[in-house]
Amino acid sequence: MEAPTKTQPDVTVRVFKRQFGSNPRGARLARRVGLYQLHTWGIPYLSDASESAALIIGELTANAVTHGRVPGRDFELRLTHTPGDREILGVLRIEVSDTRGECRPPGPGEIPVPADGDDSGRGMLIVDALADRWAVIDREPPGKTVRAELDLLY
Repeated sequence: MEAPTKTQPDVTVRVFKRQFGSNPRGARLARRVGLYQLHTWGIPYLSDASESAALIIGELTANAVTHGRVPGRDFELRLTHTPGDREILGVLRIEVSDTRGECRPPGPGEIPVPADGDDSGRGMLIVDALADRWAVIDREPPGKTVRAELDLLY
């Protein structure tokens, strides 16, 4: 009996995790650091994936510091990149966690459309439009994580 000649390619799952101050400066820094990390993983600046990730990271971190802020507690950005090839899509997972579990955004399919002239309420609509999948997940210790995934084409 012969061993199969085709071997499965090695897959390196890359993970970046960092906490940021729960304030507008922390949200801006998280977006910039996240995009730099994606660039080092081979997702170049200004590519479609990078631009979508920038908007998603920006919206989720802004929500974390606006609606999920607890004084003295940071929020966390976690990026996970599972590369693909010409046959298999890669996946970029963006997770933003904060410590206010009781203040949850609506889930997929539940987002109300803001009235014309409203100044806010469009952030999760942007996430819903750009992400291939997303969810709001409880986490321990108390809090929540908003997770969005992008399928990466190669």
